Amino acid sequence: MEVITTHLNADFDGLASMVMAKKLYPEASLCFAGSQEKSVRDYFAQIPESFQFLRLRDIPLDQVTRLILVDTRQADRIGNFAQCLNNPGIEVHIYDHHPQAPDDLRGDLEVIRDTGSTATILSEIFREREIPVSAEDATLLAMAIYEDTGSFTFDTTTPADLIAMAWLLEKGANLHPISQFIAQELTSHQVAHLHELIKSATTYTIQGLDIVVAKVNLPEYVDEMAVLVRRFMVMENLHVLFALTSMAGRIYLIARSRIPEVNVGKLARELGGGGHASAASATLRGLTLIEAEEKLLHLLHKHVRPQSLAREMMSAPVISVPPDIAISEANHLLTRYNITVLPVLRDKTELLGLISRRVVEKAIHHGLGELPVSEYMSTDPITLPPDATLADIQEILIEHRQRFVPVVEDNAVIGVITRTDLLSMLIDDPAHMPKDLLHAPNHLARDRHRNLSTQIIATLNRETTLLLRTVGEVAEKHHFTAYAVGGFVRDLLMHKPNLDIDVVVEGNGIGFAKHLAQRLGGEIRTHEKFNTAVVLLPDGYKVDVATARLEYYEYPAAMPTVELSSIKLDLSRRDFTINAMAIHLNPERFGLLVDFFNSQNDLKERQLRVLHNLSFVEDPTRIFRAIRLEQRLGFAIGKHTERLIKGAVKMDLFKRCQGRRFFNELQIILEEPQPLPAIRRMAELDLLRFLSPTLKLDQRLQVILEETISSIDWHRLLYLDEPCRYWQVYLLALLSRISNKQAAAFCDRFEVPERTRRHLLQEKILTGKAENWFGRRRTVAPSDICLLLQELSPEGLLHLMSASKLTGLKKAVSQYVTQLRHITIHTNGNTLKKMGYPEGPLYKTILDRLLAAKLDDKIKTADEELAFVQRHFPPGKIEKAQR
Repeated sequence: MEVITTHLNADFDGLASMVMAKKLYPEASLCFAGSQEKSVRDYFAQIPESFQFLRLRDIPLDQVTRLILVDTRQADRIGNFAQCLNNPGIEVHIYDHHPQAPDDLRGDLEVIRDTGSTATILSEIFREREIPVSAEDATLLAMAIYEDTGSFTFDTTTPADLIAMAWLLEKGANLHPISQFIAQELTSHQVAHLHELIKSATTYTIQGLDIVVAKVNLPEYVDEMAVLVRRFMVMENLHVLFALTSMAGRIYLIARSRIPEVNVGKLARELGGGGHASAASATLRGLTLIEAEEKLLHLLHKHVRPQSLAREMMSAPVISVPPDIAISEANHLLTRYNITVLPVLRDKTELLGLISRRVVEKAIHHGLGELPVSEYMSTDPITLPPDATLADIQEILIEHRQRFVPVVEDNAVIGVITRTDLLSMLIDDPAHMPKDLLHAPNHLARDRHRNLSTQIIATLNRETTLLLRTVGEVAEKHHFTAYAVGGFVRDLLMHKPNLDIDVVVEGNGIGFAKHLAQRLGGEIRTHEKFNTAVVLLPDGYKVDVATARLEYYEYPAAMPTVELSSIKLDLSRRDFTINAMAIHLNPERFGLLVDFFNSQNDLKERQLRVLHNLSFVEDPTRIFRAIRLEQRLGFAIGKHTERLIKGAVKMDLFKRCQGRRFFNELQIILEEPQPLPAIRRMAELDLLRFLSPTLKLDQRLQVILEETISSIDWHRLLYLDEPCRYWQVYLLALLSRISNKQAAAFCDRFEVPERTRRHLLQEKILTGKAENWFGRRRTVAPSDICLLLQELSPEGLLHLMSASKLTGLKKAVSQYVTQLRHITIHTNGNTLKKMGYPEGPLYKTILDRLLAAKLDDKIKTADEELAFVQRHFPPGKIEKAQR
């Protein structure tokens, strides 16, 4: 038996791919692995029953001999059909467009292509094989492509998707169902014209800039070409685009530019048109398309000025030394900042020379460490102004073999450019890249500085998008450069909304935060030591503002010493590459991604990697951050990074680490929705012994942690509004395998806040006593249960339910939480006073006895309560006893 299926919660791409695969495998049966998206169900409700889908229960899974998977290749996404993979001699055929993942299935036949949808792949197959396609099939395929590419706006959209769409239109695809079931923007004619634009596009490199020229010939005038040009720019993340269109006997030019080096308004004016620097148009008469393109290229060579890159490439502020500093001290600075060259400056501005690590190390080797650097520095280095071009920089770094170029303005050194900076720029500039790099995968050169404006709008809500715009406007007004950084950028690239905005400012972060708070009517809290601030907004949002800074560590596991820096150096101090990206927020460059460390590649490969080899030595708490991110994001710690972790563990660096910082990281791990995988990873890396020397993830602790998950899930379902710090329940589970004395030592070692410390130790002691007391009783009355458990907090109760080996005690805790603690009596102090009982400690004795009797089901009504009091506490005897 042959079966065609797709992923659970099937979308239009899965549906269309299944239907078309049926034509390739006519003997196969169609069957969904599970549910479908609502739009697919709505579509099914309006079409004839012509697809002949079988129900899953009608498929004998053990008799399936060939399984055809479309739009997926993961076993955990095909439901019960995963059972077929164990059938003897099973054949698996796969058609999919998703990026490769480690747990992907391997098929006997695999058709995997980098497209925006699987429907595109099926369309290509049918077009290549010239297999007939009906108008209904073309419509369904078109719906799938529109949905999976977000109407051709997603970053995953490829030219193949547009080509497929144009072909489907030729085959009679009907756009009405697309507009009915899938939100879209382009009409069929616009898609065809856009396809022609993309197909005709040519990239010219002029003065180091990529300029795209597209030309199309249309039989009649089309007034929406400007919309298509904009869409083309957004889809391909182009900086400059000129579109030449021949329509109704005339040549029309539409020009767009995102960079100041290309002023399209000036070019359009020379062609008889007009506009401004970023958008312009012109009508050209008496020329053919070829002649118009030649004239345009001539003007581009005339008007495009060389790109000034020195100011953009340089690192600042400059780390330097005075001429009289000792060579040994210079060596200390080179090591501290992990650099290879230091400029020697007089009065912190005037350049005298350069001193390199190689020279310093040789001088120290020869016993010259106490001499001043001026004795052995290289003098008269070549310098550059801040408006120097890429060609100027290349000439010095490559032809003159000067590995370090100071950037000088008004006789003062304002920045430096290194060979590493040049290499990064060359990778970003295809005109100067080696051919093997130019055709590297993942569009490396284009992606490192791509614009994410469209993705910001698509991923974030309107309020957050406007807030980011406002941050950039305030920065521009007050002469700052602002960036969104860290996890916010990482999550945006993963299409995950993140409302925790971290902003880094080149300049005075606290000063900027004050301006931002004033603009937004918010409050500001500052941390002067680290030059950071938090802006609290009236609507509940907050913005964390930091000054771009450089950190160095005086010794392993020390707290960092902070100095002012640029965004490049600020990102270089981050924990992992995936957190070392930034987005420009200033209006002119809003949304432009900054990625100095090829972090996007690690994001695509789902790898966690550190930025330098001493990362864990300097800050061991990063190890716990790595574990947390690995589990939360579903990533894998890179092999080299894992070796560095194991090396840090062997060095026993945690004993030097500040305990409070370690505890904070541990708390964040335990606050994760599912912390158990992270705890297992900690055990795998031999980290649990740093909590307590005897702590191990043995079978008993494993059971307790799994029971903790069940108890917390149970509590969440029953008492959504009852406050409970679940992370403390997990921590109590970890502490359950060590003694009370060791638990106290843990709290001392990791500087647990005093209030939390008292709470944890008290709950640990009380749960232990409850376990012992209950274990010695054969029968326990409900009133005994209440007396036993009433002092425990929600955290203690859940821990006792998880850690106890006594089934009866587990049931008792459940009974107490769900029933007993909510039972009350009608009688109160006023009742007793009216009955003539004198006020005092007697009231508590009577009420406690009364509640116990009700808990034990000895009394039920208010009248029975009064009778119970009079019977057990006769008023006459009470008065006599008091006399």
